[in-house]
Amino acid sequence: MGLLLDILSTAAMLFIVTAGLMIIFGVMKIVNFAHGAIITLGSYASLVVTQLGLNPWLALPLALAVGAAVGVGVERLIVRPLYKRPLDAILATWGLGIVIGQLITMAFGREVQFADAPVKGAVAFLGTDYSAYRLLLIPAALLVYGATLLLLNGTRFGVRTRAVIMNENLARGLGINAERIRFITFGLGAGLGALAGALITPLSSVDPNMGLAWLISAFMLVMVSGHSITALLLTCLVYGACQVLVSVLVSPILGGVTIAVLAALTLRLRPQGFAHD
Repeated sequence: MGLLLDILSTAAMLFIVTAGLMIIFGVMKIVNFAHGAIITLGSYASLVVTQLGLNPWLALPLALAVGAAVGVGVERLIVRPLYKRPLDAILATWGLGIVIGQLITMAFGREVQFADAPVKGAVAFLGTDYSAYRLLLIPAALLVYGATLLLLNGTRFGVRTRAVIMNENLARGLGINAERIRFITFGLGAGLGALAGALITPLSSVDPNMGLAWLISAFMLVMVSGHSITALLLTCLVYGACQVLVSVLVSPILGGVTIAVLAALTLRLRPQGFAHD
């Protein structure tokens, strides 16, 4: 049972970290390489809440707000002029990630720090004592999935967003403001990225480069999943299970590269990934 919970909680963390990146990629066809730095911003939002002695739950709305604010600013000032130059946009977001990392280092230093968890200790679950906070991440991931699915499939904004994804020129002809859709989407994706940083921080240390490792896994998962949020959830579950099993049964070092290897093999056999709308 402990192994199953490890698989589910690992898949939940992967999904939470990747959802924001996938939303931006699905609409804008641009991989936001500043996503790792935005995850780190969310982690430092948790650290600030801890240092101020506030309720750890406040880190979640703070991180979401900070990430969304940074996201809309980045879209407006950096990404918007580069819509028709996706390679330049990728390079720009990569450079932005480096800049954000340096600013974080200037403000907080390079040392490893720790943030408080809103839930501590272990709980008995189906005969196994397991981390209460890791268990909490499972319904948190399902909540993010459900909210995102509802937004994209059950609202007018979602209909317009899907129209832009499927055929932007036709969407423009129907009077949909594609620039506004992208503006909101980038802010939402960045907000989710920072929220992910705040959620995973209690399980790890905080440092200026912590988001980089997550960015690599998230990038691979997005490439495999395309722009389907359901495909992303299933991919995180399968790849997360493989990562845990390899780490437990073979080697934690090999477990760390499992997602990258599986993604490379998947894209070699199926270049278009798992999902297309």
